[in-house]
Amino acid sequence: MVSFTTVENLIKSQLTDAIVKVTDLTGTEDHLGIMIISDEFNGKMLIQQHQMIMDILKEKLHSNEIHAVQLKTLTKEKAAAQGLI
Repeated sequence: MVSFTTVENLIKSQLTDAIVKVTDLTGTEDHLGIMIISDEFNGKMLIQQHQMIMDILKEKLHSNEIHAVQLKTLTKEKAAAQGLI
């Protein structure tokens, strides 16, 4: 189990403009829903965006601190269009 703040800070350390929201999907705090809003995703396909995040989280996943993640990645423009920011 890893703290949500640790996950948020880990992502923000690599994507400095990121807005990150972490939620617990199962009540066990190791199945996480993570929404990341960043302009680092501009011009990248969804699979590339998710690969970026999985690369950032790989140590936490390999150590079983995080068991599973559900990712939602958006650019700031798309997030604004959806009323998220």
